[in-house]
Amino acid sequence: MNMPPRRIAHLDMDAFYASVELLRYPELRGLAVVIGGRRDQQPAKLPDGSRRFSLLRDYVGRGVITTSTYEARALGIFSAMGMMKAARLAPDAILLPVDFEAYRHYSRLFKAAVARIAPKIEDRGIDEIYIDLSDLPDETVILARRIKQAVMEATGLTCSIAISPNKLLSKIGSDLDKPDGLTLLAPADIPLRIWPLPVRKINGVGPKADARLATLGITTIAELAAADPAVLQEHFGRSYAEWLHAASHGIDDRPLVTDSETKSISRETTFERDLHVRRDRAILSEIFTTLCMRVAADLQRKGYLARTIGIKLRYEDFRVATRDLTLPGPTADPATIRRAAGDCLRRVPLERKLRLLGVRAGTLSASSAPPMSVESAQGELPLDVPTMTSPS
Repeated sequence: MNMPPRRIAHLDMDAFYASVELLRYPELRGLAVVIGGRRDQQPAKLPDGSRRFSLLRDYVGRGVITTSTYEARALGIFSAMGMMKAARLAPDAILLPVDFEAYRHYSRLFKAAVARIAPKIEDRGIDEIYIDLSDLPDETVILARRIKQAVMEATGLTCSIAISPNKLLSKIGSDLDKPDGLTLLAPADIPLRIWPLPVRKINGVGPKADARLATLGITTIAELAAADPAVLQEHFGRSYAEWLHAASHGIDDRPLVTDSETKSISRETTFERDLHVRRDRAILSEIFTTLCMRVAADLQRKGYLARTIGIKLRYEDFRVATRDLTLPGPTADPATIRRAAGDCLRRVPLERKLRLLGVRAGTLSASSAPPMSVESAQGELPLDVPTMTSPS
């Protein structure tokens, strides 16, 4: 019996947090808006019914951008950028505080709307999912339009969706025609649509690998596809070189992970540049706290408690260090997760620059508790130990 060809979709909500805020403040549409302020930077209601918004120029602190509207991105403002640096680029941008409760609400809405059409879903976070359309009878374009319309009707928000034979191509494709994109990719489209892109567009090629490839004269996916595998192996090792070669040709056989029994929940981020533990302490502290808060939010949204908390570091030389800590009891409290992750962080060497930081929650159990506040997790990155020498 012949299996139907794979049709894997990647759906990515367009500037999700910012778009949710624009539903609440429609007068900000078309303006540069940054999400990432403190709760005391809520808009003020004026006597005439209008609102006064905080401006990025007035921000003082060590925070980082959570997300921004496309108008702000056009000015060079992107997620994980330091707020003070962003203020120099776009001082008149509107600054709004994050509202994770609202974002989780709209996340549940759009995923439920998609599931009514195509139930085979891999949840990749609050604003993106993979969808397996292989067994559905409808034509691909019709399915994509139905899904996009269902998301719009459920949330009032647009999304971008790409459909291809695998997760790798669909992930790249969902970013090609943003916002409100609908992209179809077949193997025959790879030379025209994928190969001209920068290599960093491949999910899994971070800034450090991008820079190292550039030293080899490889800046586009086409150049990576044409590279000598032996040269790649010499510079990146066998497994990563083989993956780079396969990815550049659009090869990806990974299945969707749709098992309802979640084993762990994690959040990680690869930095735009390698960060120094001391000089970039404020930025790292904010990112670390945000990751812990998002893990807590994911646990609460999915109805889990975690007994094990862990961290993952990738250094500038691509080496990886992980540490785990088992708690006395299960939790989804952001402050508890923050403290446990901080304890893990104290057990790894921090003398080298970092290119990736991640937080993981494992040993999961079901929770019937209502969502808890994520405001109590704020704090500094625990880098007070002068020199750490634990093995990586």
